[in-house]
Amino acid sequence: MHTQTGTPVRPAPAPASASRTATIRGTATATATTAATATATVSGTATVSGTATATVSGTATATVTATAPPLRPDRLPGLECLAPLTGDDVWLQDALLGPFSDDILEYLALARTTGGPVLDLGAGDGRLAVPLARQGFTVEAVDRDRSSLHRLLDRSRRLGPQVRDRITATPADMLRLRLSRPYQLALMAGSMIAAVPPWSRPRVLREIAGHLGPRGALAFDYTAHDAMGLAEHPHRVWSFEVPRFDGITERAVARQDFDPVAMRERIAYVIERSEPASSRAALVTTDKWIVNSLDLHRDLRAAGLRVADERQYRLDEWTRSVLLVCRADA
Repeated sequence: MHTQTGTPVRPAPAPASASRTATIRGTATATATTAATATATVSGTATVSGTATATVSGTATATVTATAPPLRPDRLPGLECLAPLTGDDVWLQDALLGPFSDDILEYLALARTTGGPVLDLGAGDGRLAVPLARQGFTVEAVDRDRSSLHRLLDRSRRLGPQVRDRITATPADMLRLRLSRPYQLALMAGSMIAAVPPWSRPRVLREIAGHLGPRGALAFDYTAHDAMGLAEHPHRVWSFEVPRFDGITERAVARQDFDPVAMRERIAYVIERSEPASSRAALVTTDKWIVNSLDLHRDLRAAGLRVADERQYRLDEWTRSVLLVCRADA
């Protein structure tokens, strides 16, 4: 079950955009006070290096309490993490991708119309690549994080050689993408487009468009933030329980900090994992670009892509989930 607090907490400094290192020392507390109460405390020293790794050193403890009406698992409002995660974080990632849980079926249905091969950009540990391979599609899974690709390949091996042999794992940074073959379907799922800086997006889209086969498609989803919501509520705190089925209780508090001028977003997740005999805390951060819909559509047109299908639904009063299917211009 997921629970949320729906009112932003007191204002805080905007997320740093120039520095690639953030350090929290002593005690860091995030509290939401409305119909729910969510408190997370990390004591000792927590250091977050860059945007992709997080370590908690010293004596780390976390306490998360939340009492609020249940939040539907597919309605966490744009909390997806784009930083590479460890094996300990796979349950958290599944929860954060709740708003995109239906996309697996949609992407599978789309693949049946386009055929393969399929290019899965930002594939992670195979949330889409493995189901696609199980359905008979040849998939190239691209991700900058080698450990995620290793988990992907381990998953595919457990399903047998027919699945494993359909997947090629390619470690690569999407910002320096160089493709060498045509694809019938290219995917950027889980809001991966928000990992691409606005000035790099035209080149990435052109590279993909130039390698789509006849009647091929690019499909991706992203979280759209309403401008008024960003201006009025640039700092938000959410609490939720992470569904797990391995005997560990996991709770998280996520703090979103938006910079509407720089079009940046930073999320810090304070996580408590409790077992019968012990508990431990973790801190994870992710940095994203806020996607402006008008700019995105302009970049798509400049890359020779037209939007053939657009679907969206509300996550909350400030946030929408958007899915685009694009085709190359004739």
